[in-house]
Amino acid sequence: MSIIANNLKYLRKKKGLTQQQFADELGIKRASVGAYEEGRAEPRYELLDKIAVFYGLSMDELVKDEINEHWSPASRARASNLRVLSITVDQDDQENIELVPVKASAGYLNGYADPEYVSELPRFSLPFFRHGTYRAFEIHGDSMLPLPSGSIIVAEYVDDWHDIKPGQTYVVISSNEGIVYKRVVQKYKEEKGLLLSSDNKVYDPYWVPAADIVEVWKAKAFISTELPEPSPEPTIESLTTMITQMQKTINHAVADRT
Repeated sequence: MSIIANNLKYLRKKKGLTQQQFADELGIKRASVGAYEEGRAEPRYELLDKIAVFYGLSMDELVKDEINEHWSPASRARASNLRVLSITVDQDDQENIELVPVKASAGYLNGYADPEYVSELPRFSLPFFRHGTYRAFEIHGDSMLPLPSGSIIVAEYVDDWHDIKPGQTYVVISSNEGIVYKRVVQKYKEEKGLLLSSDNKVYDPYWVPAADIVEVWKAKAFISTELPEPSPEPTIESLTTMITQMQKTINHAVADRT
């Protein structure tokens, strides 16, 4: 059996898909999936490229590497030139900012490198984001409060993941987690990936393996239709608490000096 056949079968099972589910994802017949996995036929280049994008792999990794439980991806720093970034430009040949709404999030994981898919996304431009490649992502949920669900994060493409800085927020696209907006806890590690955390401490930090990461975008700004509420007027209780805390701080400072 060929390397491609073994890889296709292993990757499908690892992702927990039946042949029919995988066929539906790729828009092909289930019988074709069986033929590819049994080595009775080989996918054409265009389909191989689509499969590589689906699994977050380079074409070389898919057709040349024997992918199994012992396999690990090539260094993403060395492989950065293999990643394909699709963009659109305006009439002045300036890059647009493409918007990925929540309803398009699932499709983005399969189409992020497809120029036709990217060209169908809503797009806009901002005068202060002219140098670099930017994309906007609508976030959902309460994991990054106080940013409300429905906010749009405008982010800049990160080509070398070793440039990712701990303590800052990023949009991370991965094969298992999809699109998430999180704060990076530690620097990127090739053997482990990225440790991400939510600003809402109800959620625990977690690792995203390097092999699952597809794209990383550094948050630069956000757009929200919810305007901030004014700070509440101080009450006697809150002022008393504040004064008590200040007194404790002063007492500790005096004690440390004596």
